[in-house]
Amino acid sequence: MTDLSPFVNRLGKNLKHRLKWAKRLNLEAWRTYDRDVPQFPFAIDVYGEHIHLQEYDTGWLLPPSDYRRWLEDVLAAVQFVYGLPKENIHLKQRTRQKGLQQYEKTGSTGSDFVISEHGRKFWVNLDKYLDTGLFLDHRNTRQRVGDIAQGKRFLNLFAYTGSFSVYAATGGAQSSETVDLSNTYLDWAQRNFALNGITGAQHQIIRADVRQYLRQAIAAKKQFDLIVLDPPSFSNSKKMQDILDIQRDHAALVRDCMKLLTNNGTLFFSNNLRSFSLSAELTEDFAVRDLSKQSVPDDFRNKKIHQCFEIKHIETFSTTP
Repeated sequence: MTDLSPFVNRLGKNLKHRLKWAKRLNLEAWRTYDRDVPQFPFAIDVYGEHIHLQEYDTGWLLPPSDYRRWLEDVLAAVQFVYGLPKENIHLKQRTRQKGLQQYEKTGSTGSDFVISEHGRKFWVNLDKYLDTGLFLDHRNTRQRVGDIAQGKRFLNLFAYTGSFSVYAATGGAQSSETVDLSNTYLDWAQRNFALNGITGAQHQIIRADVRQYLRQAIAAKKQFDLIVLDPPSFSNSKKMQDILDIQRDHAALVRDCMKLLTNNGTLFFSNNLRSFSLSAELTEDFAVRDLSKQSVPDDFRNKKIHQCFEIKHIETFSTTP
């Protein structure tokens, strides 16, 4: 019989601390536990009155009956600590993934509901897909984009459900282009736009393979003042012309983005490949700052959840804050 008390105690301690923190920052979605106790390999995120409970694949093997009892005990403990009904605890079991698996359907339907973050609103679904529609670890960068977007032309690549674009548009961006290959997620982005009162032809949602889009945008001599490039680590989607391997391909993607970036512009490039190493040639040719320590929010602080870089043209870096 597993002793649940270390798990329960840690959940209670974390919740007490994070509730005050989230209220102060006007957050309804945040991480409250991430494998803090090794015997309980879960990530737990609060989404309003719901809990997103993810079990990580550790390779541990228990007899099926013992595993079921253990999991039922974990679910009961989470329900007890958070004071929520059982139907508000949404369990997912994550296996090691490649490519676009994180975007695939789980087989469940679930219900869409709205959460708020720094005054913006987003549709989420905790059951239908392996991810929820909002990557919580990018919260700080979203806010930074919103803070500096006033009057800027904004480009969002591998846009998923468009959360960066919501921040840019509500932050006063002059225009925006939101690019992704998935109709499902671009429809989701459109719903997020509507939820935040974002209308008008100046805010475009574009279905395209990002690499094809970049080639066409360069040929059209488009220019942007602010770009977010947040690709998956790996993708072999049938919709794409080529396989995407971010370690192999990131330098070419960044260089294409820099061709679209104005002299005083800013590119935020992030990815979640744990072994990622930025090309040394990029640091020679552009002004690069590793923002990962600032971009990873406090509720993810002890995890290497992503890397984020600010990239500018060298001739402007010394004169821009």
